[in-house]
Amino acid sequence: MAIYLSQEKLNEIFSKYGGSAQNTGSTEGQVALFTYRIQSLSDHLKENKKDHSCRRRLLALVGKRKALLNYLKRKDIAKFRSLCDELGIRR
Repeated sequence: MAIYLSQEKLNEIFSKYGGSAQNTGSTEGQVALFTYRIQSLSDHLKENKKDHSCRRRLLALVGKRKALLNYLKRKDIAKFRSLCDELGIRR
């Protein structure tokens, strides 16, 4: 299942977490985007249990998000904790 996000949704995510809509490279914005995509993929998998390509993509996104969160934890623990609380990520 391909997820095509509208430009408005991307701008909303990056302006809320990345500082501005043009700051798409910020770690916080990317983690927020991955979290949104992970939630939508897991909702899809609840209905379509045999969609293994979607499951593989979900696991890849979880791994990418984990790597970004580990980077953020090393660089700024306060931002890491506040971002995890805002997004509801268990760490």
